[in-house]
Amino acid sequence: MPTLQDPLTIVTDLDGSLLDHHTYGWEPAESWLARLQAQHIPLVICSSKTAAEIIPLQRALGISGAPFIAENGAVVRLDDTARPAPFLPGNTADYPVLCQRLAELRARHAFKFTGFADVSEKEVSEWTGLTEHDATLARMREASESIIWRDSAEQFALFRQQLEAQDLTLVQGGRFWHVMRQGSGKGAALRWLLQHSSLSDSATVTLGLGDGPNDAPMLDIVDYAVVIKGYSKNPVILQRQDKHNIYHTAHFGPEGWSEGLTYFITQ
Repeated sequence: MPTLQDPLTIVTDLDGSLLDHHTYGWEPAESWLARLQAQHIPLVICSSKTAAEIIPLQRALGISGAPFIAENGAVVRLDDTARPAPFLPGNTADYPVLCQRLAELRARHAFKFTGFADVSEKEVSEWTGLTEHDATLARMREASESIIWRDSAEQFALFRQQLEAQDLTLVQGGRFWHVMRQGSGKGAALRWLLQHSSLSDSATVTLGLGDGPNDAPMLDIVDYAVVIKGYSKNPVILQRQDKHNIYHTAHFGPEGWSEGLTYFITQ
């Protein structure tokens, strides 16, 4: 088990993990956040949230300027600029292009879905429980679209097939489906980040925390994985075989987040 004196890096999902699924608060995690900060242990956010949402949150958490992963791995930030994931060759599927492709597919196949680009801040606020100000930040997307699927399972299979034909993929989050470039995702983004940032020391021990199916690729590549009890109808299924390095929490959100750190980190 790692200790607070080891060269640790904590990689965390936000909604339903460090942040409460309903209130977006992180108060139950504050004592652990203070310990990590006191030991100068990096905290890397790996979230479906946008860069516009993550940057003020980093400020509130006292980790401004730290590398982070946004939009489920479609955006990686190493310094003061956020941009589409640099590990994707020929990455030209920026947000306007992506929305245009989705609109064309919907018109051609009569798919029934609603994306953030289709609605106002008010609707996003109603869907998520965010304030309208925070919903504005959630709509400031760069390389992925969040959608609510409103059609049949048969149409969904066709939708996925049509996306793959355009080098796009679907990732399931806690509330929405996310459409992005094939090859992106939390696992691929984290692997790139660990190789190309200040976190690239081979001695670094990584501990990841997440609650949704979209967190599985990230949790599969960290040294220690905390699967936080979540609200998704689909389980978090990991491919890794070292079950002793996986912990499933009994609590939701930041309570589960703290529970996972307490389980793995010797104090």
